[in-house]
Amino acid sequence: MAKFSVIVPIYNSEKYLKKCLDGLVNQTFKNIEIILVNDGSTDNSENIINDYLNDTRIIYLKKENGGQASARNLGLSKATGDYISFIDSDDYVDLEMFDKLNKCLNNWDIICFDYFLTINSNDTYHKVGS
Repeated sequence: MAKFSVIVPIYNSEKYLKKCLDGLVNQTFKNIEIILVNDGSTDNSENIINDYLNDTRIIYLKKENGGQASARNLGLSKATGDYISFIDSDDYVDLEMFDKLNKCLNNWDIICFDYFLTINSNDTYHKVGS
């Protein structure tokens, strides 16, 4: 069974972070590690992160602000999964996302898939991609 490392760079995301993290810790596929990289947030993001640290799949890293790329690179240096996924802290995923990905693995180097863009707070979705 594959293991996914999910890297989430976090910078001042308190408005969206709970929904993002709920979507990851409640995945139907459990063989994931969730690497949260706090990139120097100055809002309430760290307090929200602390509420999730009882999940043993979470690795929490904290650094001075250096931008999304440096946060992702730090996460990559700690990742132990067979596959890497980046999720932005203002995004959220389907609860079966990694289960579905695991079922379609065939020794691929990269997997691309569609996503939906939320236009307003009423959860109006617009499919992006093919």
